Amino acid sequence: MTATALTHSSRTHPLLKVPRITAYFWMAKLLTTAMGEATSDFLVFHTNPYLAVVGCGLLFLAAIWLQMRSQQYTAHYYWFAVIMVSIFGTQIADVTHVVLGVPYDISTSVFLVALIGILAIWKSKEKTLSIHSVHTPRREAFYWATIVATFALGTAAGDMTASSLDLGYLGSGLLFVLLFGIPVVAYFMFDLNEI
Repeated sequence: MTATALTHSSRTHPLLKVPRITAYFWMAKLLTTAMGEATSDFLVFHTNPYLAVVGCGLLFLAAIWLQMRSQQYTAHYYWFAVIMVSIFGTQIADVTHVVLGVPYDISTSVFLVALIGILAIWKSKEKTLSIHSVHTPRREAFYWATIVATFALGTAAGDMTASSLDLGYLGSGLLFVLLFGIPVVAYFMFDLNEI
């Protein structure tokens, strides 16, 4: 993502910390999500899972620190943070199930409640959930907490539908494509706002 990929609001507010949400953004997001899932699975199942989680946790903290200390959207800091969130957020869900033995339905429920809580507090404190207003440290902290929770939730929910509900990975993938399509349809057909 380059400076030209920034939203209008980011051009008028130079401290905006997130890129414009475009088709390119979603392609990069899907690729980092797939990479995070594959990397997390490899590290948790083929190396020492405790060292893998600690090491990725430290890299995650470093990535978030770099991103948070930058003064505006900087592609390499932002996408490094996204990559580390994709790996570490996935590990959170995997370790919760594999190491701690928490069933997928319970971990999915816990991550869903955590996400709803983060969004409720964000809305209460900031009066908006718009990513186009992420230009203060507190809003950015809410943004990244939301992203981490969604990665953990996505991994747990995907594993739950694939394993516990016996949909398999293809069936789960199709289910989530359908679910992701609902807000897109609502946005374009029913004039639902982007938030």
